[in-house]
Parts: sequence; C-alpha cells; structure tokens
Amino acid sequence: MTLRVLRARIGAVCMVLALFASIDASAAPVNKFATTTQVRGTPLILNGSGTRYRAVFKVYDVGMYTTAKVGTPEEVIALAGPKRLNFIALRDLDTTDVGLGFVKTMRMNATPEQMLRHTPEINRLIEIFSTRSKVLAGQSFAMEYVPGIGTTFFIMNEAQGAPVGDAEFFAMVLNIWLGPSPADPLLKDALLSR
Repeated sequence: MTLRVLRARIGAVCMVLALFASIDASAAPVNKFATTTQVRGTPLILNGSGTRYRAVFKVYDVGMYTTAKVGTPEEVIALAGPKRLNFIALRDLDTTDVGLGFVKTMRMNATPEQMLRHTPEINRLIEIFSTRSKVLAGQSFAMEYVPGIGTTFFIMNEAQGAPVGDAEFFAMVLNIWLGPSPADPLLKDALLSR
C-alpha cells in the first residue's frame, strides 16, 4: 500500500467519523408534545418523549402518556389506568414497513406463547398499517389503551376500527420501545425520562 493510498483511506475514515460526530445522538424529540392529555376523561401526563432513529435517520417522534410519571418499563406496564403513545412522522413512512417493524420488535420482546395468543390483535395491527401506503412527514398516529376496553389505533386522530386486545397485548406493544430489546435504546431512556 502506498503512502498516497494510506492517506486517502485515513482521510475517508476521518470524514465518516466527523459525519457521525455531528449527528445529535440523543433521542430528544423534534416536536414538542403537550404535557397532559385525556383518555376517556382520565387525565394523563407526559411520561417522556423522544425521537426514533434508524441508523442516522430520524423516523418519528413519540410521546408516552401515563397516569403517573414512572421510570422503569415494569412500572409503566403495572400502572393502572389508560396509557397513550402519540407519534409524529419525521419523514414519509411506508406504513407496511412500519407495521412489520413493530411486529418484529414485538416478537423480540415476547414469548412465542404470547405471540400465538395475540395473533388476531397482531394481524389487526398489520392490517391497519397496510391499508394506507404512507404516513407523510408531519402526520400523526397513536396507540391508546383503556383497561377493560382494549387498544385503539389512530391515524391522523381517527380511530382505525374497534379496540382490540387486553392488558397483556398492550404490554407487548409498549415493549416495542420499552422491552429488553427495544427498537431504539436511546428512545427507551427518553420515554422513561432517564
């Protein structure tokens, strides 16, 4: 290897490192979420919010609302009352890819028995995201759980069919972001306000 080739390679490596160093590695959201919301008359507070990254690209912002501020996944799941996840797309998203990505991460954080038991709800999640070709940058979607009623999916504040599932299913949904193998570890910390 000549000195010229070595210098060129070192220069290329330095440029790549500079690019990554310039990227904000925190999960701080681009959008500001309201500090409170209501679900069926129950007041909820913003537990945490952050940005989902895929490689170096910002995908969506998400805010997690609960009845009380908590700091661990176990506390979020054990918390009584409704819970809500609000999302804002930061780029045009292929909804089929989003739905399948959710299911893939759900599978990484659930037992095979849970996945089998909740097959109808998982199919509904895929169906909801597959009925639209895209969620455009700036558009919103949400997932809302109400005990005794189930999980409702929203796109642009419009409910996408009847509620599905139970508390265990919504815990599986939450574990997409809060589980042992989360979609984005920095986002997990941001949602838990760590």
